[in-house]
Amino acid sequence: MEGQPLQRSAPRRRWRGWAALSVLLSCVGACSTMIAREPTRTPDVPGPARVTVHGADGPVGAAQQALAIAAVGAEGADTLLRTQLKVLTASGKVQLYRGNQAKLLVDGPATFGAMKAAMAKAERRILLESYIVEDQGVAAEVAKLLLRKAAEGVRVAMIYDAVGSITTPEEFFGRLNEGGVATCAFNPVNPVKRPGVWGINHRDHRKILVIDDAVAFAGGINISRVYGSGSASHRKGQAEAALDDGELRGPVAPAMSRLFAQTWADQGCKGDLGHEAPPTALREPGERIVKLLASDPRDESNRIYTALLGAVQASRKSVRLTMAYFAPGEEFVAALTDAARRGVEVEMVLPGRSDFALILHAGRSYYTQLLDAGVKLYEMEHAMMHSKTAVIDGVFSTVGSSNLDWRSLVANNELNVIVLGEAFGAQLGALFVKDRDASVAIDAEAWEQRGIQQRTLEWVGRAAERWL
Repeated sequence: MEGQPLQRSAPRRRWRGWAALSVLLSCVGACSTMIAREPTRTPDVPGPARVTVHGADGPVGAAQQALAIAAVGAEGADTLLRTQLKVLTASGKVQLYRGNQAKLLVDGPATFGAMKAAMAKAERRILLESYIVEDQGVAAEVAKLLLRKAAEGVRVAMIYDAVGSITTPEEFFGRLNEGGVATCAFNPVNPVKRPGVWGINHRDHRKILVIDDAVAFAGGINISRVYGSGSASHRKGQAEAALDDGELRGPVAPAMSRLFAQTWADQGCKGDLGHEAPPTALREPGERIVKLLASDPRDESNRIYTALLGAVQASRKSVRLTMAYFAPGEEFVAALTDAARRGVEVEMVLPGRSDFALILHAGRSYYTQLLDAGVKLYEMEHAMMHSKTAVIDGVFSTVGSSNLDWRSLVANNELNVIVLGEAFGAQLGALFVKDRDASVAIDAEAWEQRGIQQRTLEWVGRAAERWL
């Protein structure tokens, strides 16, 4: 990012470094347990299919379920689709939602434009959850819209992370509360602020917006001016932030409302969220089959990591990853290199600059291993990357909040959306190609000539990987 957004975000970058240090000093016992934990592995042999398909009225019958999956397979690559679906069931039952529309939003202005348009039409309730909520720029515009809808009688509730939004004045949230917008800080920094709900290292990194249980948004965008100005240069103008989010319509939307309501209740938040829309009010406006992957560090395993690792391990054709923070550990890197060696085309677009340098260098510490196996690496230098996407075999596509770093895997609440099928995979794949072509390829021979300073930074990043 350049100009004013960079200046505005600098305190937040300093806070992230300070927060990491404070976590190390203040919760040695708890954090040592967290850092020692390995993300749960996917079984080598997928188990039998255990799939439930839901529509607007709830679970559908076996015949309708088979038809829904067959319709997605008919888009092409049916064998690859069924392989990936089988892998998804390896660690337990899989709940899918049929009848959805899924639309890619390729930058901040497009995402905020769609979000504000949907909120302006709200009639019943708006549920918003974000790691960062600011008080200026596009964030102020969103706040003004929320206050207007609350004045119209729409129930409006917001969850913001207390650490992610630490630079936002408390008065801002106070004004929202006074205007009828119920706000709630996730795990307040001060343990006495909400007794019984505290965890300085457990953060809420999810980005959720649901309007009237009919339209929902998920991805990597925060309610911040950093995301509201500019888009990737190959898409439009000079980049400030590059990201990809999803707009969803259909039965998956009330499922996201229930995730929000669960967090609201777990945190002891105050305010009535109203009632979920009755099934008769819901529709199935599209053909996309979608799965939600919600992770919580209190869970026995990380569902997002397990699903993505299993998909890479089962890949037969291609793996395309775009990841803002990449420091996934040896197991995931081994899955990527194994895939490349068995002939899978593995390509990754990673950041060429970052607001957290140690993670950048931790990821680069794996480059030699990846390049030697035939993985193709590209660094995006024209934009501050915020994308977290994957397209595997053209049929398994995911967009969400989770990075491939240890904080995302073992310390944060995260949410990813999986969209099955070749049609959506082709859209996300085309966007990957644009990002790849606008990035700088990492040449294996040139990489081996890097200097001692870069190698030292990589060593430090790798050593600190599980603390970042």
